[in-house]
Amino acid sequence: MNNPKVSILIANYNNSKFIEECINSLRNQTYKNIEIIFFDDFSKDNSIDIIKKFTEVKVIQNTKKTEIGSFNQINAYEEAFKVSGGEIIFFLDSDDYFHEDKIEEIVKYFNYNKEAKIVFNYPLIKNNEKITTVKKKKKIFNKLWPFIYSQSCISIKRENFKHLLEATNTKSYPDIWFDFRIIIYSKYILKELYILEKNLTYYRQVDGNISSQFKYLSNRWWKRRLQAHEYLKNFLNIRSIKYKNNLDYFITKIYNLFIK
Repeated sequence: MNNPKVSILIANYNNSKFIEECINSLRNQTYKNIEIIFFDDFSKDNSIDIIKKFTEVKVIQNTKKTEIGSFNQINAYEEAFKVSGGEIIFFLDSDDYFHEDKIEEIVKYFNYNKEAKIVFNYPLIKNNEKITTVKKKKKIFNKLWPFIYSQSCISIKRENFKHLLEATNTKSYPDIWFDFRIIIYSKYILKELYILEKNLTYYRQVDGNISSQFKYLSNRWWKRRLQAHEYLKNFLNIRSIKYKNNLDYFITKIYNLFIK
């Protein structure tokens, strides 16, 4: 692999105020053998006007979308992948951005770990101007599902991307986003979790984005948690992989009986 071409697939919807920072973080990468593919999901703001200023970026404009954000996001990455040519695929939400040496570090990691198919890196959580460094230990992999890395922290070899989509792109479980589906695929199908233990991705948290809609221990958080259990149970059952309800499942199930 050594110096492979890299494709960065960007999913965007109404994130015009963050696009320039996102794209400039890619233009300033120390690794240069890259292509940038920007999928705009029928934005209502001026996202298209901004992205077209960057002539090196390949732009896809979607004119038809569903009402389900998680499915739209998966579709964005799938459609962007179809016109990509890189050996390594990077996912990036348009309100996030990369550390300047992220791509170089990830390529080095893939070159050193030849058997790795998917690589995760640690995020830097950005909330307004405050940046929090996140680190998770590998032992959490032993739980029912491991720490969920944002898709902007995930990269995958090209030959594995199609199989990932086939295994995870079920048109159900609307609150189960692509990042969770990828971590389940990695744990139970690939049976691997390769983590580059460096903080290389700026993951933005602001009021109004998806993560803010699922505040910890809120009713919506509990509803999504039950859906995550049901997704995992179905994912394993159709592959004849043994699944056993744990205490977390029963607590989540009971709580959901008392909320609307």
